[in-house]
Amino acid sequence: MAFHYFKTSHSQNHPRMNPVLSLFFALLLHPSFSDSPSFVEVTAQPGESVHSLLREFQLAAYACNHTRFYEINRLKSGAGLIRGRQYALPIQRYAFNGKSIRTTLGISDYDLAVQIQLFNEQMLELGLKPSRYQQDNDLWVPHHLFHCRESAAVAADNPVAQLRSAVKPVAAGKRIFPIFGDQYAHTPLLSSALSGKIFYLISGHGGPDPGAVGKRSGVNLCEDEYAYDVTLRLCRKLIEHGATAYMIVRDPNDGIREENLLKCDQDEMVWGDQPTPSDWVERLKQRTDIINELYQKNKSLGFSSQQVIEIHVDSRSHSQQVDLFFYFKSDNTQSESLALQLHRTIQDKYKQHRSSGTYSGSVSQRGLYTLRNVEAPAVYIELGNIRNAFDQQRIVLGSNRNALANWLCEGILKAK
Repeated sequence: MAFHYFKTSHSQNHPRMNPVLSLFFALLLHPSFSDSPSFVEVTAQPGESVHSLLREFQLAAYACNHTRFYEINRLKSGAGLIRGRQYALPIQRYAFNGKSIRTTLGISDYDLAVQIQLFNEQMLELGLKPSRYQQDNDLWVPHHLFHCRESAAVAADNPVAQLRSAVKPVAAGKRIFPIFGDQYAHTPLLSSALSGKIFYLISGHGGPDPGAVGKRSGVNLCEDEYAYDVTLRLCRKLIEHGATAYMIVRDPNDGIREENLLKCDQDEMVWGDQPTPSDWVERLKQRTDIINELYQKNKSLGFSSQQVIEIHVDSRSHSQQVDLFFYFKSDNTQSESLALQLHRTIQDKYKQHRSSGTYSGSVSQRGLYTLRNVEAPAVYIELGNIRNAFDQQRIVLGSNRNALANWLCEGILKAK
């Protein structure tokens, strides 16, 4: 990633700036003292384009940011960048008043203030902003949050702003996702390796349908609970690497759990706070319709990398032990490629962690409902046989569920 030196047209917070002048310019930048906007500025690096520059700052998904970039830099649409020249980004800077974002900007919209806070924290965690706005009083406000029509559409359909699982920071510099539960709600940004990529995650069954049921220590093991926990862990891993990940099936009170015997319940809902239908065809149609609608909206915004991952636990005879196996969408090279990479990753992990080093999992195409009806490339995963005592250990132990999520995420990272 190119390293940028940041300054504004007023040279606010320049490292060699006299502190008295810094205070003066900070006052100029406050809405009450300045009539002209001040923008974050960057130096163009060799080979850098407008799109790659905007993408680095999480701005490329909004067409209005591209338009605004050319406007504020007085460039013709489509013009290239000149190496070493400074360009203003469509991110306006304000002097934070030390109280709140809303009082700083003179707005009353709480959700909008949260989005601005999230943007600043993301810039900090990506290493693009030198310090927290609460410390340097330098608040960054991206153009699209106030001026782009498509930004409002994304906010309505993005995990960051949806339902009770919306990212809602409770402390400076933290990203909090309540859906992961109290222990795992804080989800740091570890990398931007999956930035711009979208994943739709489905955990099998749920609501009135527990899926396959096994027995262990006299307690029922419900497929939907274990599939949900592994899927939720995978969702968190993907978000840690900058992805946008939609949990299509959602439990209002079960975050990531560490206990071995997960309680069976029927309170799972789906994206949009919709109840789960009891009829299995209606249930599958509901989920694929939700994904296809989100897929089309995100596609219209320029997101080209969108994938579906569905996770289940199989049910076979008590004596039959199976490894993870994968199904891909017929005649879809992206779906097949992802399934093969996930398979290779799990195979490599088994060589490292299984004493025998053997792995019998398979990859094949299959005409399952989700694979046939979602528009995005999709992979369907079976974690093992819920009725086999040996396979049960793979899903019953919290550490093993976490390992599965880690390995699947690693496969996704390798497939990109």
